Amino acid sequence: GRTAAVCQRGTPVRCGQAIRLTHLGTGRNLHSHRFTSPLSGNQEVSAFGEAGEGDYLDDWTVVCSGTYWVRDDEVRFQHTSTDVFLSVTGEQYGRPIHGQKEVHGMATSSQNNYWKVMEGIFMQPSEAFQMEQYHAEL
Repeated sequence: GRTAAVCQRGTPVRCGQAIRLTHLGTGRNLHSHRFTSPLSGNQEVSAFGEAGEGDYLDDWTVVCSGTYWVRDDEVRFQHTSTDVFLSVTGEQYGRPIHGQKEVHGMATSSQNNYWKVMEGIFMQPSEAFQMEQYHAEL
């Protein structure tokens, strides 16, 4: 969930919902602010906070088609405070990790800011959600 909100595990993510993305290994959130990124000159994106705790600059809106973010669909993430799109282009760092690409925020939507889940844990939707999907009025 977004900062200061509780998100129950397994709850589907709605298109247009604000979320935080937390790196499991470090416990830091994907964060952005109005600073220039070092390689591309776009907006800097970094890791921030401790154990998933951070601030309002860790909130990203899920931009997708339909009602929910679906497992195999491409999505965009738009920073809720600065409106940039989470992006990656061709700029690569030489150090500390040679070949690592710079992730940054871009002011406009483009092919560089589509994301698709490639790894992770898929959680079956709750029974209540499944019932909602197939409910029909008589």
